[in-house]
Amino acid sequence: MRFSDPLKISYRNLTAAKFRSFLTILGIVIGIASVIIIMAIGTSAQELILDQVRGIGSNLIGVLPGASEEKGPPASALGVVITTLKYDDFKALLQKNNVPNAIDGAAYLSGNDTVQFESIDKNYTYQGTTSGYIGTENAEIAEGRFFTKEEETSLSRFAVLGSSVSDDLFGDTLEPIGKKIKIGDQNFEVIGVFTKRGSTAFSNQDTTIYIPIFTAQKIMLGVDYLNYVRIKVDSEANIDRAKADITETLRERHNIKKAADDDFSVRDQQAGLDVITNVTGAIKYFLAAIAAISLLVGGVGIMNTMLISVNQRIREVGLRKALGAKNSAIMSQFLVESVVVTLIGGIVGILIGVFVAFVAALIIQKLGYSWPFVVTFSSIALAVGISLLVGIFFGIYPARKAAKLNLVEALRYE
Repeated sequence: MRFSDPLKISYRNLTAAKFRSFLTILGIVIGIASVIIIMAIGTSAQELILDQVRGIGSNLIGVLPGASEEKGPPASALGVVITTLKYDDFKALLQKNNVPNAIDGAAYLSGNDTVQFESIDKNYTYQGTTSGYIGTENAEIAEGRFFTKEEETSLSRFAVLGSSVSDDLFGDTLEPIGKKIKIGDQNFEVIGVFTKRGSTAFSNQDTTIYIPIFTAQKIMLGVDYLNYVRIKVDSEANIDRAKADITETLRERHNIKKAADDDFSVRDQQAGLDVITNVTGAIKYFLAAIAAISLLVGGVGIMNTMLISVNQRIREVGLRKALGAKNSAIMSQFLVESVVVTLIGGIVGILIGVFVAFVAALIIQKLGYSWPFVVTFSSIALAVGISLLVGIFFGIYPARKAAKLNLVEALRYE
């Protein structure tokens, strides 16, 4: 028997029962398309987040409260409130005798509250920070100014608005500089507005209000700790040295003798990218695995269809055996039919999945997000591989059943 013969027979049998074949293939199409869509959207989201983090700058070092394993996120990044990082720690890290390669830095503390201006009442995130924020984040002021080094510790009630906050509160007609807004129950004077910057590292900077760090600590939140610190280093080549200096400085300040007792985490951008990649990758594959469960339903449908096909073709199997066909040839024929069904479903599912992911990317881009369209070769190869495995796995039992049919009983079957 030629190699092409099983394919021709498979095609003839599939077209002989078009509607049944369509329903069988549909289950595989839905499963494969789901896997492709989730993998594509997950990869696009991962790339978007990583690009945003890369955009912060390659010469920044992040300091977070709470210890962590080398490749895991600090406890503070998982939503645990840790109070070990203080403003005085931040000031010590900017001293040249402690961290010679530090050229700038900013401290951060976030909160959320209602913001009022005249009849407008909306909820926004506010961020207490320091005067070094502009230089550390490479941010630009569109109107007005940022607060000074003296103002960051003088409990000044000044606010610098993200561009979207300014648009929401004042529109195109009102001049925001000098206006009074209320954050919670405290009045603030608007002294500046940032240029449009978009989202970076999980937060939308355009919808954030920036206030002096001491004002955030002592007036708004009533705390004495920081959420995190960023230190800007003079050169990317000096990142490792600066990390070592930061670690040594904080251990000395916190009276820590052993690395195992660290109550802080020091991360450069690459370490942060690795953590984000690991976390988002795990989520992506977890969701893809859930979507792949639908392939089990498709696989059961294939097995059911092939068992029906075996029962309908018992006499055909008997005739082929009478003409000298071996059990292996009979089994191969039914396996080929099963694999052909899943491959057709897999290919159609890939095409539909890629199309839906492309349309989703276009829609998200139209909404103003820099959403990349990413479909990796590995996801397509995975889909094809899954199709083959499903076809083989769920086709083995019907194929074995066909191969084991008794010659005499098959010929006498009506």
